[in-house]
Amino acid sequence: MSFSITTAGRARRLAAAALVTAAAMGSLVGCSSSSSASDGPTTISLSMQNPDVKTADPATWAIIQAFEKANPNVKVEVTGEAVAEHLQKLSIAAQSDTLPDVFWVYKSNAEDMLKGGKLMNLSPVLSELGLSDKFPKSTVSNFTSGDAIYGVPYQGLLTGLWYNKKILQDNGLQVPVTFDDLLAVAKKLKEKGITTISNGANQSAFSVWSFLTDLDRFGYADKIDGILNSTGSFNNADFLRLYQHIAELRDAGAFASNVSTQTYQQAVDQFTSGKAAMLDAGVWGSSAIQKSSVAGNVGFWAGPQFKDGVGNQNIIMNVASAPLVVSAKVSKDNAKLAAVKKFIAFYYGDEAQQMLVDNGQPPVTTYKPKVDPSSQSALRAALDAASAPGVSSPESQPDLLVSTPVANAMYDSIYGVIQNQLTPQQAVDLVQAAVQSK
Repeated sequence: MSFSITTAGRARRLAAAALVTAAAMGSLVGCSSSSSASDGPTTISLSMQNPDVKTADPATWAIIQAFEKANPNVKVEVTGEAVAEHLQKLSIAAQSDTLPDVFWVYKSNAEDMLKGGKLMNLSPVLSELGLSDKFPKSTVSNFTSGDAIYGVPYQGLLTGLWYNKKILQDNGLQVPVTFDDLLAVAKKLKEKGITTISNGANQSAFSVWSFLTDLDRFGYADKIDGILNSTGSFNNADFLRLYQHIAELRDAGAFASNVSTQTYQQAVDQFTSGKAAMLDAGVWGSSAIQKSSVAGNVGFWAGPQFKDGVGNQNIIMNVASAPLVVSAKVSKDNAKLAAVKKFIAFYYGDEAQQMLVDNGQPPVTTYKPKVDPSSQSALRAALDAASAPGVSSPESQPDLLVSTPVANAMYDSIYGVIQNQLTPQQAVDLVQAAVQSK
């Protein structure tokens, strides 16, 4: 996923898409192969948004290994690519009717595939497996279109700002509550040569989670339908104020001087090495934080409340991530259908949900997890922030409610202001242009 907002950056993105198009047909055809021979296990394909699921997504990998051990007659064939390439391949596969059996996809793409008859309605499956009431109602509604439930939650999106208590205390600072508090913290830490918020724009365009939550503090949930049906605009006074606040943070020196060149992983390293007061990330970062020297001094903050915001400010992003969906072709293969049902039943069973927790992820069902207060103190901090008195959550993260081009424009707009490559007005115009070009 590209971060560049220059013409050259867009050209590289187009070139990459062309290469993906050339390679995609062959790579995804294998993902939709028929069931294994009768004397062997049934194989189901699982296509994910990580090139190396074993390393990058240990929670999912652990669940797959445990599932195969418990179900020796089912083999899960795992493949994956980076998000942009993955979505491009799925788009091509949908057109050629070669979708994988089970796959991760953005909500907006899934709804388009459902309309095209490419996805299974999972409502009867969830009812049969006794899972209908194991998901929060907001999760079910988020992945429902008409009478069809087209997806189940892959993982939870609990995002915010991890913070280093010691850095704040050593500099006579409190954990911020409001945006003005955060701005004051940034100015003070800038004087000491300390980065306030660690972000990484290089190869990680989507890593602006806390700022996506801020959109909801300026009325995003109430505005997005109008923006998409052209009765409203992303270029509105409320969103413009948010981007102006991002520019204020930039001018106060809140971000690393190398934010343009460092990746998300390098941003994590900057925080875990004690060189930044905060990290823009989510609960998935808890494992790396827990293994670092700063683990004992880390808390989790939902993000700033704005006196000029719109609507409820006491919110935290605690929603289902983009869904896992099932190809409609699975319903025509009895062996595959039975295997997929077993996989879904296992993934959303208590054993697998605890595996998510053991790997630094919150459960996505109503399962009450076991969290060790010492060895999982970072995860505990995030879960406590999500359950703090009076805090609520939007139903979905803003970028999951729009198409991939619009989501990319949202990332580029935020990083464009952070890097001082876009003015706030140019930033909202960039996203609006992407909406209009659909």
